[in-house]
Amino acid sequence: MNGTKAGRKTLTLYAAGSVGMGVWVTVPGLLLLYFLTDVLGVPALLAGFTLLLPKAVDIVAHPLLGSRSDRQARRDGHRRRMMRTGLLLGLAMTAMFSVPSALHGWAAALWVGGWFTAGNLLFAAFQVPYLTTPSDLAVGYHERTRVFMFRMALLTVGLLAAGVAAPALSAGGGRADYARMAVLLAAAMAASAAVALIGVRRLTAECGFKAPAERAGAGRAGHSARADLRAALRDPDFRPLVLSYLFTGTTTHLFLAALPYVTEHVFHDGKLTALFMGLFLAPALLAGPAWTAWSRRPGNGKQRGLLTCQAVFATGSALLLPAAALLDGGVRTAATAAVVMAMGVAFAGLQLFAFALLPDAVAAAEHAEAGAYTGVWTATEATGTAVGPYLYAAVLALGGFVSSTAGEHAAQSDAALTALLAGFTLLPAALMALALACQRRCALDARR
Repeated sequence: MNGTKAGRKTLTLYAAGSVGMGVWVTVPGLLLLYFLTDVLGVPALLAGFTLLLPKAVDIVAHPLLGSRSDRQARRDGHRRRMMRTGLLLGLAMTAMFSVPSALHGWAAALWVGGWFTAGNLLFAAFQVPYLTTPSDLAVGYHERTRVFMFRMALLTVGLLAAGVAAPALSAGGGRADYARMAVLLAAAMAASAAVALIGVRRLTAECGFKAPAERAGAGRAGHSARADLRAALRDPDFRPLVLSYLFTGTTTHLFLAALPYVTEHVFHDGKLTALFMGLFLAPALLAGPAWTAWSRRPGNGKQRGLLTCQAVFATGSALLLPAAALLDGGVRTAATAAVVMAMGVAFAGLQLFAFALLPDAVAAAEHAEAGAYTGVWTATEATGTAVGPYLYAAVLALGGFVSSTAGEHAAQSDAALTALLAGFTLLPAALMALALACQRRCALDARR
């Protein structure tokens, strides 16, 4: 096993790119559905489609960008060329939340959906080569986990900062409040991408860069992308891993999308969104290193850690129902907060172990194209970020949820409130149980 290790400063510079990624993942996932239904007055089902349809572009784009990244790596000896587009991601964030006052309903949804699509493409162009970098390094099994531990720590900083700051900055509830929030966070995203470019260059210099091997037909973009996609999906270890991650991502992003509705309509205190997000993400700062150390112990490993975290998250989701529905006052808030913190510890492991297993899958496969595997992986992640909020929007629509515009508070029926709460608790528990069932079929650790 290769004993090469990267320095802490280098890993920190590399991981800094995850701060901006965390902002982009959190803010639309946490606020965009609520922004559409309760600020712009977009009906719940249409709002769900607005978040879902842009991801159809991602499903096609991510594998193509993965193959393109592999070709650039063979030609240039690095993957930074495509990553530079991440510097523009903040522009899409700003435009997405700066909806002209004349736009409502379908027109507002079209504006948001268009900029969401543009932002997702810019994000993918940065994300795919960035996440492929650990697969390019000449390092061993545990060092790959260490690289992702640093990434997870900085990702958590981005998630936590955005999860607390975004609801606080947009607390006024008006369009101008959301636009101001987007401008401030966009600056942080641009700085994060700039630092990551430096970190990637230093990381590959310290650990060595393994360029993808040239294959027959790799020079033709269309053939290469299709061939890479088929090879990745036929991998018997990668297939259950990526399917499990699809259900995991769907579950966690459903949780994010549902949280503002629960705090507003069940707890009747929208300020609790920032509090619960902080309690959900803050434990991850310590849980990441703890999970890393736990996985190194004999008999544990990444697979067992991921299964454990999935089980904890599913159990926590189910426990949120009695905590939020059967208790009252401060006891209800405290009980919900405790469950949310436990789920946050599990969330840290979900991210760490899943991403750390990705380069293991590439290393275990013969003639694997790292960029192609990452392209499929990030396309799966993008699908989960859209399907989660869409499923919750569909549950709201089935319950008869009534949308409103900024400054209004539409009365909700008992059926709508029941759907709102069940979609936040029982549905995520079922989805995470499916993720666990898929993950049990992955044999990467057993074969190592």
